[in-house]
Amino acid sequence: MRIKHTGTHLGAKALTAVALTAFALTVLLVSNAWAAGLPKTFAWTAYGVKSSGYAQSVAIGNALGEEGYKLRVVPGKNDISRMAPLRAGQVQFSAMGVGSYIAQEGVLDFGAPAWGPQPVKLIMASWANTNTGNLPTAKDANIRQMKDMRGKRVAWVVGSPALNTNLTSFLAFGGLTWDDVVKVEVPGFGASMKGLIEGTIDAAVASTDSSRLYELDGSPRGLFFPPTPHNDKAGWARLNAVAPWFQPHVATAGAGLSETKTHEGASYGYPILITYPKTSDEAVYELTKLLHTKYDDYKTGHPGGVGWAVERQALSWIHPYHDGAIGYFKEIGVWKAEHQKHNDMMNKRQQVLAKAWKATKAKKSGGDDFLAFWIGERAAALKSAGFDPIWTK
Repeated sequence: MRIKHTGTHLGAKALTAVALTAFALTVLLVSNAWAAGLPKTFAWTAYGVKSSGYAQSVAIGNALGEEGYKLRVVPGKNDISRMAPLRAGQVQFSAMGVGSYIAQEGVLDFGAPAWGPQPVKLIMASWANTNTGNLPTAKDANIRQMKDMRGKRVAWVVGSPALNTNLTSFLAFGGLTWDDVVKVEVPGFGASMKGLIEGTIDAAVASTDSSRLYELDGSPRGLFFPPTPHNDKAGWARLNAVAPWFQPHVATAGAGLSETKTHEGASYGYPILITYPKTSDEAVYELTKLLHTKYDDYKTGHPGGVGWAVERQALSWIHPYHDGAIGYFKEIGVWKAEHQKHNDMMNKRQQVLAKAWKATKAKKSGGDDFLAFWIGERAAALKSAGFDPIWTK
């Protein structure tokens, strides 16, 4: 069953328009100097203004301002709207969710002919005390276990494959699919949070520290995080078969959470700060160094800020790191041979994907069956190169 949410979001659209106008001038001013290193004024995209990713970005920008830098944070309501300015060169970085991985893999919304696999490179991510991309529910919906989502109203965010894949994985943990719930389509992350608060949605994806969840916790509906018990090996196998980026984690930070009231759930680094290979090594090196050396000045600006510590970084993860970031990690002695080996493997995966995409486009340029054709070609190429395709249909 599917319900299309028809709420208006003029405020978010107006804000995005203002932000786009603001950073357009920035692009013109810095484009010529970009290759020389990190300019004093630069920009990156993030989730909407009520998201933890946006809040962390603002806290980082404030800290960098003490060194004379001006970071413009441009909100986007879904993965496509955050990646498009990055690909177009209108911003140089993006603070993504796991949509960065979906873009890299060229699947779901990024499997469209206009996109395909993106060769994104990792700079750093926040591995915080929160649980990222989890499943907050309205307490009055009585969802105490993942299997209790059967028949509930669940948010599907149009154009946001990362959020939707995360939710699919939690359904899988509970032995459910989208056929078992009421699918409520919303145009953005903010709309899904608004629906939770206003009573049109029962469950949606958000990090435990998302600002709108504090509103939900204090609302008449209340807030509850169903657990993904770490001893449920079968449930975790089903979850990771859909979303391999999740790791078991106990959150001690977020709405209604503390050291004594924790959430046994799943998590991954968020936001994930990425760029393209065309961004100069000098610029990425300087930004990585700033994120490290200014850490004490922004770590308390948001609960997720502590996750940016260098010692928390997953140096062997779902993306290859940018050479500029690697240069700084080598300089401070944290980059090891095993990290380089994994990085080389991830770069090879991106190369296999790029070659498969080029071959696919040469065979088929579009059509209603393009995505299915591409997914088959992609899976075959990855398997031939010794990689797990994860998506096979």
